Amino acid sequence: MNYFFELLISGLTRGSIYALIALGYTMVYGIIELINFAHGEIYMIGAFTALIIASVLAMAGMSGLSVLILAAVVAVIYSAAYGFTVEKVAYKPLRQAPRLSPLISAIGMSIFLQNYVLLAQTSDFLPFPNLLPELPFMAPYAGFIGSTEFIIIATTAVIMVLLTLLIKFTRMGKAMRATAQDRNMAMLVGVNVNRVISNTFIIGSALAAVGGVLIASHIGRINFYAGFIAGIKAFTAAVLGGIGSIPGAVLGSLVLGCTESFATGYVSSDYEDVFAFVLLIFILIIKPSGLLGHKAAQKV
Repeated sequence: MNYFFELLISGLTRGSIYALIALGYTMVYGIIELINFAHGEIYMIGAFTALIIASVLAMAGMSGLSVLILAAVVAVIYSAAYGFTVEKVAYKPLRQAPRLSPLISAIGMSIFLQNYVLLAQTSDFLPFPNLLPELPFMAPYAGFIGSTEFIIIATTAVIMVLLTLLIKFTRMGKAMRATAQDRNMAMLVGVNVNRVISNTFIIGSALAAVGGVLIASHIGRINFYAGFIAGIKAFTAAVLGGIGSIPGAVLGSLVLGCTESFATGYVSSDYEDVFAFVLLIFILIIKPSGLLGHKAAQKV
């Protein structure tokens, strides 16, 4: 039974990281119906930024929680700026173009950012310091869940609640919902659609950066290709939960993370991706819109 709970916590931890990335995918798709394939690279850039800042602060003699906070804040701001820039450079000029054009642009931006970081850093894995503190009150539960896993799961839960409140009760959130429902009508009633789209990219990129800092601290290493793998998994989770649905992105991420964890624990680590994608295919056969997705009406 202990082994089962260990796998469950591991799955929830994986799923929490996937959720932070998947939220960016599903928010962008919900607003402009675009799959931002460069989103995984934003996650990777956030992790590299945190590594650089943490290294500089360590050389300056700083340590402890202050390093985590400063590294995370700088990573979030830097990644948000990247997300904003990517939208303006790669997607905004193609908003009225055929749907295939922004998709190709997104793939091109993903490859560009990968190679940019490869040339700026290295192709090797770099060690990443464990910035997450040990929590004294978690000591009695060390056999089931560690401080790192607890922080990752709790952080994702808090962010999910804050994001839900933002979308439901703030002026920005109402504008985002109006734009997602009907962009042209939102413009007619005075919504600044360009600002809404930019804010969506900024928020999604910031969440991806948080995920990058957390998972890099948990795993202990990072390289330029990490964003591609994490991005594909998070995109899979978003589709599994229902692309465009924020609760669906979180649910799909947790289901995917637990599936991978139990497949690794009870079968073999060689088959974790197989089980994950078989589950995706099975769910989409039964419910093509995803677990919490809704069938969209087609305009004719």
